[in-house]
Amino acid sequence: MRLSLCLLFLLAIPVGAADVTITKTDTHLEFKVGSELVTKYQYAGTVQLEKADGTKPLAKPFFFPLNAPGGAGATRGWPMVRGNPKDMTDHFHQKSAWFCHGDVIPEGVTMKTRSSDKRVHGVDFWAEGAGHGRIVCTKVSVPKGNSVQTKNEWRTPDDVAILDEDRTITVRDLGAGRLIVLDISLQANHCPVTFGDTKEGSMGIRISDEIQAKSGNGTITSNDGKESKAPAKDNVPMWGHPADWHDYSGTANGKEVGVSIFDDPKNANRSLWHTRAYGLMSANPFGRNGSGFPAAKGNDKLVKLAKGEKLTFRYGIYVHSGNAKTGKVADAFESFKK
Repeated sequence: MRLSLCLLFLLAIPVGAADVTITKTDTHLEFKVGSELVTKYQYAGTVQLEKADGTKPLAKPFFFPLNAPGGAGATRGWPMVRGNPKDMTDHFHQKSAWFCHGDVIPEGVTMKTRSSDKRVHGVDFWAEGAGHGRIVCTKVSVPKGNSVQTKNEWRTPDDVAILDEDRTITVRDLGAGRLIVLDISLQANHCPVTFGDTKEGSMGIRISDEIQAKSGNGTITSNDGKESKAPAKDNVPMWGHPADWHDYSGTANGKEVGVSIFDDPKNANRSLWHTRAYGLMSANPFGRNGSGFPAAKGNDKLVKLAKGEKLTFRYGIYVHSGNAKTGKVADAFESFKK
């Protein structure tokens, strides 16, 4: 009986929890499995300007780097790391891995400053052009274990909070790869909120330029069997369609590496995928007919929150060695669902 109870206790321990260490600084969190860095999550501080000397406040939290077992990096270094001739310098706002949305409309709120992008009806948290919003981290709690709890405010260009967010980040070691789970609760505590119809969202990753599928050596794989290999056109066959996961993998710095995004089947708003051959992979639960997604054609029903309501999401980022098959992406997704 005692042996059985011990076995049950061991089985109840989250996979990899004992191996994960978390270090907090004033600007970032560092997650390690054993002695290996998995990722740093920058939640505060400044970032270097795109085309000039100097810095500006962080537009939103992001993960960089994303390292597979053995230390192979899976995402682009620019603009955090500069001077690498292998890195392209497009899409300044695509910083490794992030969560946001490109058009959040605060109903009944007068905004003095608006986005320079005339297609944005509310606040742009995706791009970082003139008049963009900011996701500001207001609290970080690091309890014992392999999770971190954070609080964010989504603010207008005039620094007015329009949306509150609780974001819990959990890191697990799955052997062939490392799984980062984001549990997200968006709360309309300040005003009613509408999530605008744009392809620019939401759980995004910018893959290493060596393994993008347009001019690199990468392969994009969807759980439904669709695949796009380099050289590919930007409009890959899985763009704008539903899927449980997408994976981007290839060879960077001589090592085969990949990264997946998982969309939890329990999410009330399932994602359509804004995945491009140039290196972007993003799960978007808010895009509708106006986004151009083929699977959203004719759907004009936007996601709305009345004041006081909340919306929850759960996503996974799985960074792994090898390709989608050898990196055991399908197995990792099954583990993520539990």
